[in-house]
Amino acid sequence: MRPAHASRCGDFATQYLDMRAPRSRAFFYGVCALLFAVCVAATLIACGSMSTMDDMPMPGGWAMSMTWMPMCGRSWPGVAARFVGMWVVMMIAMMLPSLAPVLWRYDEALRRAGHARAALMTLLAGVGYFAVWAALGTALFVFGATLAALEMRMPAVSRVVPVAAGVIVLSAGALQLTALKARYLRCCRHAAQSGLHALPTRAVAAIRYGVRLGLHCCACCASLTAVLAVAGVMDLRAMAAVTAAITLERVAPHGVFIARGIGFVVIGAGLFMLVRAASLV
Repeated sequence: MRPAHASRCGDFATQYLDMRAPRSRAFFYGVCALLFAVCVAATLIACGSMSTMDDMPMPGGWAMSMTWMPMCGRSWPGVAARFVGMWVVMMIAMMLPSLAPVLWRYDEALRRAGHARAALMTLLAGVGYFAVWAALGTALFVFGATLAALEMRMPAVSRVVPVAAGVIVLSAGALQLTALKARYLRCCRHAAQSGLHALPTRAVAAIRYGVRLGLHCCACCASLTAVLAVAGVMDLRAMAAVTAAITLERVAPHGVFIARGIGFVVIGAGLFMLVRAASLV
């Protein structure tokens, strides 16, 4: 039988944590808001600097962004590092609105379990999460730069790009309607509760938790990320639209229905792109 004084100590500890919770929550979301504002400002500056570069007209009636090509004597490693850096900052701005509630519940669960380094573990989970997006950005740059080089050398490839872009967007919209998308979305929406029965006690475990979140998130956002890549990774309107779509399907009630509604909109955009591409042929 549990001693009375132990029960009272447990009650006092619970009451103390409950009193601290509002202040901790305010501090946590305040830090997230500051980080979000800094990343939004950095993204706007990066997009502004890119807008000063004229896109290159290509066979097929479209223009290629200079994001994928070394300009002003820059080396390929420098261009890649700049792209991945901008990509990570952009992803923080885009994903933080939907990630913050997940990280807060993770932090709260750690504190309630009496973890002495809850804030550090939450930070490491966030680092692990965005490391996955950084890896995706690196792969995207390699693919984009390779494709850009082919388009420069082979006009036939360039002429196919508008049709291929329409097909990608159309396929992305169709993916939003699938059971696979719904399964990954449910996983992301309940990520804060999953796995918290075995809270990590080491830094590597917190990073692993963040990496797992990032992998599920990348899979869930694959269709919308493809739309962003086609529309232009440095296009502010595309970024705002994709950010709103991701946040709504993650946070709003009935997220699966919202994801399907977004899918129909994306399908419409893909059909429009295909019709326009056909008119240019």
